[in-house]
Amino acid sequence: MRKITKVKVLQDYRLELAFDDGVCGMVNLVDLVGKGVFALWRDRQAFEQVRIGSSGELVWGDQVDLCPDALYLKLTGKKPEDVFPALRQEPAHA
Repeated sequence: MRKITKVKVLQDYRLELAFDDGVCGMVNLVDLVGKGVFALWRDRQAFEQVRIGSSGELVWGDQVDLCPDALYLKLTGKKPEDVFPALRQEPAHA
């Protein structure tokens, strides 16, 4: 599991992220704004209150959190099996 070590709020619901393995880059979250729990972000000031949680995830108060692994995949364009090699293994059949 990756952990986010740095977050910086940018314009247009974008975040600059740094991960514990040195990967850095920008993710655009505008497609989530206003949907479900992300309705909170319609208030731009609420979006800007992002912080890093104890497990390296992004959190907005106690209402919204985003998994660091999902953000890592979004940022790098990698597939889950690229980051988690155990997912490549074929299941054993009895």
